[in-house]
Amino acid sequence: MKKALVVDDNDVNRILATRLLSKGGWDVAEADCGDAALTYLAGNAVELILLDVSMPGMSGQEVCRRIRDEKLGGEAVKVVAYTAHAMPEEVAELRRGGFDTVLSKPMSRDRLTATLVELGFV
Repeated sequence: MKKALVVDDNDVNRILATRLLSKGGWDVAEADCGDAALTYLAGNAVELILLDVSMPGMSGQEVCRRIRDEKLGGEAVKVVAYTAHAMPEEVAELRRGGFDTVLSKPMSRDRLTATLVELGFV
């Protein structure tokens, strides 16, 4: 079973993403902040990380940088920026920062499926 980690400080967003991924056959873990995500990834491999960009404390960009620098989550882990800020220049900046792609909020089954197809999971 494919493993994913959903990282979002907003309970509703995290639950929705978890449910949609679970219905798609994913085994999903959740974290409500960057520190919790990094702690989880230090001991667990996943194929996919859905990472909110705007979180209090540690931003999604900082979490992504640490995932890449410390090689957390596994060798081929895909990190998806989950954000409401998806203007072309913002997407380009997020990709330069280590994200594999960007998923725009609000989450929908179609947007998530398109993202999974783009990353080669479907």
